[in-house]
Amino acid sequence: MTTTRFDIADYLDSEEMIAEYLNTVLEDGDSADLIIAIGHIAKSIGMTKIAERTGMSRPSLYKALSDGAKPQFETIMKVLKAIGGQISVKPISA
Repeated sequence: MTTTRFDIADYLDSEEMIAEYLNTVLEDGDSADLIIAIGHIAKSIGMTKIAERTGMSRPSLYKALSDGAKPQFETIMKVLKAIGGQISVKPISA
């Protein structure tokens, strides 16, 4: 029996799945987790498409969305818009 490496990007095949994944990371993760999650989503859509939509180069995207990266907020916002997402704020429940 052979096994393959799990890649979440293989399962992000609908807007609903992408939104659920991103919201879960926003609720449970930290900023590093968010950057990695956005990278997974960008990969699932296609880095070439995201590069075209953001006006950034593919190498710049890979670098900005890699583990340990600290991209500028503007970059995060560009990529979020390109993947069809947005940030919204709701009160934290007590």
